[in-house]
Amino acid sequence: MANADVHPGFRYVHGDWVRLRTLTVLRWVSIVGQVTALLAAPYYFDLVLPVGPCALAVGASVALNIAVSLIFPINKRLADHEAMLMLLFDLAQMVYLIGVTGGLSNPFALLVIVPVTISASALELKSTVFLGGLTIQLVTAIAFIYKPLRFSSGAMLSLPVQFEIGYWLAIVTGTVFLAIYSRRIAVEMRAMSDALLAAQMALAREQKLTDLGGVVAAAAHELGTPLATIKMVAAELIDELEGQSDLQDDAKLIRAQADRCRDILRSMGQAGKDDLHMRQAPLITVVREAAEPHVKRGKTVIFNDQIGTPLQPAILRRPELIHGLRNLIQNAVDFAGSQVWVDMEWTGHQIRIRIVDDGAGFPPHLINRIGDPFVRQRREPQQEGLRPEYEGMGLGLFIAKTLLERSGAVLTFANATDPFLTSSERPDRCGAVVEVVWPEADLLAPDDLVRGENQRNRL
Repeated sequence: MANADVHPGFRYVHGDWVRLRTLTVLRWVSIVGQVTALLAAPYYFDLVLPVGPCALAVGASVALNIAVSLIFPINKRLADHEAMLMLLFDLAQMVYLIGVTGGLSNPFALLVIVPVTISASALELKSTVFLGGLTIQLVTAIAFIYKPLRFSSGAMLSLPVQFEIGYWLAIVTGTVFLAIYSRRIAVEMRAMSDALLAAQMALAREQKLTDLGGVVAAAAHELGTPLATIKMVAAELIDELEGQSDLQDDAKLIRAQADRCRDILRSMGQAGKDDLHMRQAPLITVVREAAEPHVKRGKTVIFNDQIGTPLQPAILRRPELIHGLRNLIQNAVDFAGSQVWVDMEWTGHQIRIRIVDDGAGFPPHLINRIGDPFVRQRREPQQEGLRPEYEGMGLGLFIAKTLLERSGAVLTFANATDPFLTSSERPDRCGAVVEVVWPEADLLAPDDLVRGENQRNRL
């Protein structure tokens, strides 16, 4: 049940990514930088700046920061459209300030790409496209419409046209490149975060199932004494009710049911103790346990456990190991034509499990991406009807890869044969191949396990 823990359409919705405080702090930093530049320019570069328009632009940013700090709580998280409006204000304020201080001859014009970069990292694609397109238009506008800078002597600061064109091109290129780069990195980080959370949920469920045996054993132990008391009282009632057949039959029924409860709890308690203390098992036992939910789904699952040395290793029954193998076997069963082979091989240094099916195999263009979360499915779109409940995001394989690598394994994914062979040319094992290899030291159960009660077994 590779995805039984996670809905097939699992995908966390990322909303309210940006805190209002984050944008206000960044705006305060921008205000400090703008004020510093406006004060330094006349003294160090002998430039004459339009004080009124510059003060208006900086004052608007200060007023907005104060207003939002008074109106909204400090921990408010902005919805996508709210954050986009805040960034839109920052973009407009910065473009206006640059327009009245020399246009593209102002080296700080490069900072207009900041709002787009923030949007690409945290907002929806449509917001980023809107801000990016608007940025390019505004930069193009201030290339023609701007107030030139002047020195105190009255001379105008002018740059070669080639420089201004090159600077405009650099800003436009930087806007597009940084937006795409930031967007790509942010999307990958969010997908990985979602998938890791899904893996944690799957492992937590498997751990709960493992721990359930201990709870059952404890319950059986605690209920044993009350049941023994009920049985003893029922036996006394049977003796005292001699001659009262109806009441005596009721007492006998109570004793019989108490015996039945005792037997049930005894078997449950033994199973719980076995699960609690049997932290190790032969390799084939662990693999069969992982495959159990999928061996009766209409496909033949063949186990080959006679490969390698005749002594079969006893390994640790880790929840992540069982769940990871279960995901891989489920994936093979889902896409197999009729058969799945699970080969087990062990040497003095490695333990190897190979899962092969007779299906169509992995698409060649996706093999290098298998194990990444939210990739497309193995089957082509026209084959989606063959498995409508599966949305093919690669989440199950990602969970399997993550959990098994956590146990020390190295996974490889390949196809058993050339996918372009005809059906008559393809061998029985013609589908996908997943190979999992552990160093033997990472998987073998220690000799002294669970207070010395379990010893390493080799069959």
